[in-house]
Amino acid sequence: MKHPQTPFDWNHIRAFLATAEGGSLSAAARHLGLTQPTLGRQVAALEQDLGLLLFERPGRTLRLTAAGAELLAEVRAMGAAADRVALAASAQSQSIEGRVAITASDVYSAFLLPEALRKLRLRAPKLTIDIVAANDIRDLMRREADIAIRHVRPDQPDLIARLLREETAHFYASKSYLERAGRPETLADLARHDFVSFGDTDQMLTHLNPLGIPVTETNFRVGSQSGVVAWEMVRQGLGIAPMSDTVAAGATGLERVLPDMDPIVFPIWLTTHRELHTSRRIRLVFDHLAAHLSGKP
Repeated sequence: MKHPQTPFDWNHIRAFLATAEGGSLSAAARHLGLTQPTLGRQVAALEQDLGLLLFERPGRTLRLTAAGAELLAEVRAMGAAADRVALAASAQSQSIEGRVAITASDVYSAFLLPEALRKLRLRAPKLTIDIVAANDIRDLMRREADIAIRHVRPDQPDLIARLLREETAHFYASKSYLERAGRPETLADLARHDFVSFGDTDQMLTHLNPLGIPVTETNFRVGSQSGVVAWEMVRQGLGIAPMSDTVAAGATGLERVLPDMDPIVFPIWLTTHRELHTSRRIRLVFDHLAAHLSGKP
């Protein structure tokens, strides 16, 4: 047998096991919650890593080769071990209890965190989670929160920060507003439109004007310090505003303004105190949020 130069990808092993036991790519894909092409690529990748043909494909059916049948017994043992690890980890998670405070902007708190917390509740039902929805930066050093989701990297040496991903944003408006005021076709067209301010208007202008967006204070007739309220104003047809594409994807009745415009890019940092990172409950919540906000299953 050819020895791989790199460690096996467990996803490829799992794909092979599900396919062998399910008898087809379609059955295995349903079992793992993947698309059939994705599953097929994972099985093919394992065959390439091993230098072996694991399945014969007469017509539309799959049949294990002799090498595939020999490997299946070993893979089943790996799968059983993985199940035991998952059960042990689940039991540990279930026993973790106590309070964890997470601070994030009110928009992220309202629109992105509930789904993450729903899954977290299933993993650790004894935890008590407190969401501190605040658009100012709460101080982790003074324990105003245990974990923070921020768009700037903290510079305090006692904080641990993980860059989760680069988020994108575009301008959005309701269809009712655009039908009434017209759809801008160029950046210059934005000068004649109403905008909704999120917080301080001058601060928004310092971000928008360098992007070539020719707006002034007169474009901002309505706004709110609350991002949730300001976003609702956009949804109700009061004007245009920039918004995270992830948040906007969950809203109805909105259109992306100037869809071909380059996105506004900003980072998502997950931060906690160095001492708290050794706490089981903080580590569990930190890792869960990191996976969820990174878009990982």
